[in-house]
Amino acid sequence: MILAVRVPTARQAVVRVAIVLGVLIGLLVGAAVCARYLRQEIAANIGPRLQRIELQLGTLRAELSNAELNLATELRRAVTSRRHDQGEPDN
Repeated sequence: MILAVRVPTARQAVVRVAIVLGVLIGLLVGAAVCARYLRQEIAANIGPRLQRIELQLGTLRAELSNAELNLATELRRAVTSRRHDQGEPDN
């Protein structure tokens, strides 16, 4: 038995191409909408966490500045005390 291959008519070919093109455009639009939604959700999720991290960083900077000030004060006190013990005049 010989299998008959039916050649589609021009109209059928155009309909098939239109369907394939419609599916591809639909996939592209769906992917774009999905990417936009995901980007918005990720940005909305990161915002509060980023603010909390920035607040913690500001607190750490303030503590470090305070520690530097305390260290400078203690260093100056130690130098002054050492000079006093050695009998050198203060500047």
